[in-house]
Amino acid sequence: MIQELAAVGIELPEGPVHVDGFGDSAELSEELLSLIRLGRKRAGTSLLWGCEADGQAIPSPGSIEIVIDHQDEPALVTKITSVEIVAFDEVTPAYAAIEGEGDGSLEYWRKGHWAFLGRECHRIGREPAQDMPVVCCVFELLHVVPRASGA
Repeated sequence: MIQELAAVGIELPEGPVHVDGFGDSAELSEELLSLIRLGRKRAGTSLLWGCEADGQAIPSPGSIEIVIDHQDEPALVTKITSVEIVAFDEVTPAYAAIEGEGDGSLEYWRKGHWAFLGRECHRIGREPAQDMPVVCCVFELLHVVPRASGA
């Protein structure tokens, strides 16, 4: 994937590189990637239990992420600027606003993420709970990967 990016003139900065995506459906993925491209979304949340179940490393500040779309094609390159693990019910209004979904409110964040994280809990055989640990990552957008012609 790094070679694909280099072929379109994108060189990755120093730092550990991870590949990840947003959302659990084609529609949600494209919606979230669009918000990032527009500059509205600068954070993403995942379920710590899901990361543990999948053996996925928790990103750290300075990590470079190649963000893939729903077809597993590179769409964006981001750099993680901060990571915090908190209980679902301890996510702040300020973080919800940075995540930039819907109207940017904590209420919108909680409703959308309860549904998403609930599906993730179901996938790994856990029950969602208000105190379930979530990984809150703030990032900066480094590159938008040009879409292939006809895409």
